[in-house]
Amino acid sequence: MRKYAVIVAGGEGRRAGGDLPKQFRKLLGIPLLWWSVRAFHTEDPSTEIAIVIHPGFFDDWDLLYAELPEEDRRIPVRIVCGGATRFHSVTNGMTEIPASEDAMVAVHDAARPMVSPGLIARGWETCRRHAAAVPAVPVTDSLRRLEGGGSVAVPRPEFVTVQTPQVFRADILKNACAQTERDDALFSDDASAVEATGRRVALFEGDPENIKVTRPFDFDIAALLLKKTH
Repeated sequence: MRKYAVIVAGGEGRRAGGDLPKQFRKLLGIPLLWWSVRAFHTEDPSTEIAIVIHPGFFDDWDLLYAELPEEDRRIPVRIVCGGATRFHSVTNGMTEIPASEDAMVAVHDAARPMVSPGLIARGWETCRRHAAAVPAVPVTDSLRRLEGGGSVAVPRPEFVTVQTPQVFRADILKNACAQTERDDALFSDDASAVEATGRRVALFEGDPENIKVTRPFDFDIAALLLKKTH
């Protein structure tokens, strides 16, 4: 099956600090989003990679791309214009991907630079068997549900946290994008949109180190983790 990766880097989020959105800030000298490109290319160089970028930052990205090491600039990528919401950005990233049963698409948040080739490989394999697959890790914190102005404890073993890349057979994800576009605000991730069409989504083993960079200190944590593996 052909492999496609859509790396979503279309946000304007500033919670991580800096003058540029977090996905463009450098992490160990490399733009944060490019660590994900490297991981997908390392796992399988034949994977076709699209990066979805907010149109207001195309010029910034061109400058950052020109500063990449030569070997990185040899990795073929397609740049796609982001949409008004994350859901629309994913839909845009799917535009040139065939609605085929013989293709798989991995949708990955650029804010997760610690994604590993091993995690990506588990996603492809689970998708081959189940057609829709999401990485998940057990919850380690105690949980409470807000209720009536107070809160109640909930059983931790009944919950997992969900990560990306979320991997789908291409025809299934394209169908979900088409069917759920008007209700995109209802879905927190791509798996939710796929489930809304009646499809079941399988879970596969995620990685606790596959953290999402959101706040300034997350950059420090990601840098330490990357130094350990690169």
